[in-house]
Amino acid sequence: MKEELIAGRNDLCPCGSGLKYKRCCMMTQQTAHDLSVAELYMRNYRIKLKTPKDIAGIRKAGKLVIDTLWLAKEFIRPGVTTNEINRLVHDYTIKNGARPAPLNYRGFPKSICTSINEVICHGIPSDRVLVEGDIVNVDVTSILDEYYADANMTFFVGECGADAHKIVNIARESLKRGLTAVKPDNTIGDIGHEIQRYAEGEGASVVREFIGHGIGKVFHEPPDIPHFGKPHTGITMVPGMVFTVEPMVNLGKRFLRVLDDQWTAVTRDGSLSAQFEQTVVVTENGYESLTPYDL
Repeated sequence: MKEELIAGRNDLCPCGSGLKYKRCCMMTQQTAHDLSVAELYMRNYRIKLKTPKDIAGIRKAGKLVIDTLWLAKEFIRPGVTTNEINRLVHDYTIKNGARPAPLNYRGFPKSICTSINEVICHGIPSDRVLVEGDIVNVDVTSILDEYYADANMTFFVGECGADAHKIVNIARESLKRGLTAVKPDNTIGDIGHEIQRYAEGEGASVVREFIGHGIGKVFHEPPDIPHFGKPHTGITMVPGMVFTVEPMVNLGKRFLRVLDDQWTAVTRDGSLSAQFEQTVVVTENGYESLTPYDL
């Protein structure tokens, strides 16, 4: 049986013109082309391009996620435990008709992740008391009307030192730099390249074991979004792709270890780590954050 020849947007056109597909036959297919792109991305990459209805649903869930993070920010202060933050977020999520996605996900025991100081990600809320000078990342994912949205922020606890401010600022700017690469015809590698180039240029390091991910009616789905890499490599972005960008940046080396709870990842050298995350959709001209906050 002859294999069907399918071209990507930036591949040479199968017609033999020598032009890229997007500048040749793709231009004449219109509606049929739109269907073929969705089919191509599902067949080749298992990526489900989102419909306007899907995007509206994720945006609605995203608003709740951001409202929840602002609530947590106002609550965080010295003397508060991460269990109390978890309870606050859990109750607020349920009150607004949603469910906390992390709870019981692959056995995770809480409704949010709280990652303090040297904890990179997946910190489990506990009776640990926040103290002056800590930094704490709160990671919230909510399920509202079947749609998931995912975002996180790193917060200062009281007055913090120079190293805390440095790593939090680098992490925030790393996300901002990565998002500038989110646009049609760029590749996923462009996102990681922008993050890695900036963070390492500032003397920090980028964690490689944990990455961003597709999201929609499933918590984690293709594509994978590494926060490091080479430009012009990986899958080409097209409108309708929805995924998270969530670089984890360490003040010291990038290496980590996972604690005995099998969840909590910490810097191997004990250095501070910080992270910011947003869920975004690729649009015709760039991207829209579905969990927007200023960077």
